Amino acid sequence: MINLENIKKAKETINNIAHKTPMSLAPILSKKYNCNIYLKKENLQLTGSFKLRGAFNKIANIQDEKRKLGVVAASAGNHAQGVAFSASYFKIEATIFMPEATPLTKVSGVKYYGATVILKGANYDEAYAAAKEFAEKNNKTFVHPFADDEVICGQGTIGLEILEEIKQPDIIIIPIGGGGLISGIATAVKNLSANTKIIGVVSSGARAMKESFEAKTPIDSISVKTIADGIAVRDTTPKMLDHVLELVDDIIEVNDTEIANAILFLLERHKLVVEGAGAVGIAAIMHKKIDVSQKTVVLPISGGNIDVTMLSLIIEKGLVKSNRKMNMKVTLIDKPGSLMRFTEILKECDANIVQIDYDRNSVKLDFGEANVTVALETKGKEHQDLIRKKLTKNGYRFSEF
Repeated sequence: MINLENIKKAKETINNIAHKTPMSLAPILSKKYNCNIYLKKENLQLTGSFKLRGAFNKIANIQDEKRKLGVVAASAGNHAQGVAFSASYFKIEATIFMPEATPLTKVSGVKYYGATVILKGANYDEAYAAAKEFAEKNNKTFVHPFADDEVICGQGTIGLEILEEIKQPDIIIIPIGGGGLISGIATAVKNLSANTKIIGVVSSGARAMKESFEAKTPIDSISVKTIADGIAVRDTTPKMLDHVLELVDDIIEVNDTEIANAILFLLERHKLVVEGAGAVGIAAIMHKKIDVSQKTVVLPISGGNIDVTMLSLIIEKGLVKSNRKMNMKVTLIDKPGSLMRFTEILKECDANIVQIDYDRNSVKLDFGEANVTVALETKGKEHQDLIRKKLTKNGYRFSEF
């Protein structure tokens, strides 16, 4: 049963395993949005995510004889690492089914704890179906990532920790995939601080829970596509929808561009490495989806296990968007000295070349022409305008990308 008493019991169970993660004021965000924003940093949890709490609480409560047969889970990554760690702690076998597109960092994290990884399906739901079948055939316990009372109670311990530091926050903003995290936190918080608003955030590429919340009936998505892989859940579980309808005040959505902006902001201004799911609450505030003015707001930063390749892409696109990087293709006359003259103009503009490529073979070029593709470090919009003006004045044809 999911209630305050069982969440308190879960806290005792995980007490010596899961870290009590820090919660601190985000000064830049707080000043910018005229409020007090506190970040509960579950990205600093032992496995890099809050999922350890629920997974350990579940496995700890399986009867010994049954537990010895091993456990099975399906996950996009964070729940998998929580299950793998917990299985290693209890010295039992763990088999984890993960979507085929799961980032390498999460697959490696699961294998690090000794679990067997099976990549199956295009998304979580397909991996889930395969995992359930495997568990039944092999008489192993399936550890559900969210639709399980003991898992939800484990996640609810975050709510207790939040209220230990701030007794009555005005708003808690929580990411939603399947609904386990928000159900656990909301159960704890609503029992101890009834006036606190619980707001969920989904990705626009995985809207099932938001659509179901608005319709008050389970609605499944045809597919999911989002950089927030931790909340990329296609289908709505009726049990979880019931919890959400009872406990959650509102659900809003953010898109991948907004999520990427939040990831980059947290990295650059708050020195936090956060995965997509962990950044959706910040994205909602930054893009004015929630009115937080003069409020005390808490956001669980649910995880930090972001794929390095994805992080690199977000940084690169962020630099271009903020006018700190400029990518262009320039057409030159293909003769000695042309490239040197072009780079001299860039030098005069104090633009730093970080990458350059010379192409004289494209069928789109006239004979005697060459394309130079160049990436520049720049110092803002005015600096980029100066570069454009100089190139145009000197007769260069160029395009930006």
